[in-house]
Amino acid sequence: MTTADAGTATPIGRTRWLRLIPVAVIVYVISFMDRTNISFAFSGLGQELGIDKAQQGLAGGIFFIGYLVLQIPGGHLAERWSAKKFVAIMIVAWGIFAVLSGVVQDFGQLLVVRFLLGVAEGGIWPAILVLISHWFPTEERARAFGIWMMNIPLSSIITAPLSGWILSFSDWRGLFFIQGALPFVIALPLWLWLVADRPSRAKWVGPAEREWIERSLAEDEKDAPAFAGYGQVFRSGVVWRLVVVYFLIQVGFYGLTLWLPTLLKATTGGNSVLVGWLTAIPYVVAAVAMYLNARAADRNRRYGFHVLVSLVVGAVALVASVALGSIPVLSIALVCVATAGVLAYDGPFWASASLAVPVALAGGAMGLVNALGNLGGFVGPYLGGYLQDLSGGSFLSTSIVLAVALLLGGLIMITLRGRANPGPAAVKPETTSAGGAR
Repeated sequence: MTTADAGTATPIGRTRWLRLIPVAVIVYVISFMDRTNISFAFSGLGQELGIDKAQQGLAGGIFFIGYLVLQIPGGHLAERWSAKKFVAIMIVAWGIFAVLSGVVQDFGQLLVVRFLLGVAEGGIWPAILVLISHWFPTEERARAFGIWMMNIPLSSIITAPLSGWILSFSDWRGLFFIQGALPFVIALPLWLWLVADRPSRAKWVGPAEREWIERSLAEDEKDAPAFAGYGQVFRSGVVWRLVVVYFLIQVGFYGLTLWLPTLLKATTGGNSVLVGWLTAIPYVVAAVAMYLNARAADRNRRYGFHVLVSLVVGAVALVASVALGSIPVLSIALVCVATAGVLAYDGPFWASASLAVPVALAGGAMGLVNALGNLGGFVGPYLGGYLQDLSGGSFLSTSIVLAVALLLGGLIMITLRGRANPGPAAVKPETTSAGGAR
């Protein structure tokens, strides 16, 4: 990685890319696994606990009601106290509730445990967003967010075949037990060992890299609006538009994600192992799309445009995949495109959100966006289950509703102006960085 200073390329190191981003990915992969593995447990839950698809969707979605609780406090504590310490505490808490998901005896207990799992995981996302904003200047932030957010497709790539394999010799309870142990044996040790809150607190970062990060962050903050208290977050029209955009995207994303194994099983008629492997394929495509879209957004800073294009592709491909379900190969190919579109918005979106308010408010603002936006994660799965019950098991009406939500989110995103969507004029042409030469 290099940065040009007065026309001379000076090496500054890439330690933050090789150390912080991988461990953040691993932590959130496991977190996302414990959140979405219920999609593979739906069948067993439905039979043993006697619940219909709407109730299964409610069990999958109530997580996001609990997810609200620590969003803003999590971002605030990460900014003002310590992202490292806060996330470590949350890893322990979410691991406990992930394991307890395997011991529930009725629908009410399932809802309570899933709600508390949401509370435990709720502050992690904004805390890691804050951590990344302390280490990656604006010019490389969309890529940093985009690469970190590959945890979503990577988690599904791992979770899907792993869950299918576990269910081949165990049941839904064993699924929750086995995957619920991973926070304790993998996520927590790596997080405590590898993470530092800021460059000034990391002995492992070189002087040149530390100086470049701090100088670049100071330059980014030079023209930021003055701090005016957290009331500014709630009064910001940009922040509220970001909330609406994220809510609509999450309706589409989780409506697809939590019902994807069911959709693929209906399309192919395969067993749990086959469905597990097939469910992983769309997320491989999505990981590539996330990186490419984030890299392009860093080059031109047209964040709204890159979000819109991603969501339009996802919406159209989703409906087409269901409409052409009688042609399994084509349908699965379109599901891959849909999943890529539904996920590739991530890096540009969060880069935009991190710039929308003064840096001192960024943690709280991103927490608010993630908190209220993720209510879409409650609406999407429940709505998907309800519409399937209403239509006799068909996913077509569900896909249309999810696609409309995605399209609306993209259209609202392109209305953002100013720091949230600065455009090509904000690019520093003399700078190159570790995410890829420009």
